[in-house]
Amino acid sequence: MQGNGPRPAPTSDRHWRGGARFATGCALAFFGMTLLVDWDAHTLTPPRTLLWLVMTSVIFTILLPQRVTAGPGWLAVRGLVRRQTVRTDALVSIRQYGDISAHLTLRDTDGRRLDVDPLVLVTNPLLWHELDTGVRRSRAGGTLLEGTDLLERLRHQIDDATARAVLRASGIS
Repeated sequence: MQGNGPRPAPTSDRHWRGGARFATGCALAFFGMTLLVDWDAHTLTPPRTLLWLVMTSVIFTILLPQRVTAGPGWLAVRGLVRRQTVRTDALVSIRQYGDISAHLTLRDTDGRRLDVDPLVLVTNPLLWHELDTGVRRSRAGGTLLEGTDLLERLRHQIDDATARAVLRASGIS
């Protein structure tokens, strides 16, 4: 039975703000440069300004990373248009698609699916912990039947990255 105490705050991708700043900076630099070149060539008109603004919006949309958050029993990925959420304590399958630009697809018992970049999990141990805790509950409940070997490989990759970071911070490596 759960108490009436405060619920823990959700864990989120600690690198998302940097990615969002990068997307904003690139988009604004593109907009500024195109306006400057058009103005210098004396071809800057309102329709061309609108064209550059639309192209800037497209560049921003492409570069803006998805925001990944997790809490006890759930994982969510939010983009500009939609939000995907799965129950990590009721997962049915986990699959990996692609090699170079890989992404994990998680499905839960409610039929919801979520696509997440495994690099986000590797670089955010707290997100990985929330997912791993939910996966353990899914295994214990007998719902997770596909993808356990994939998670073991990812777990080893995360452990290796953490060990290297500890060694580098201590000056050993």
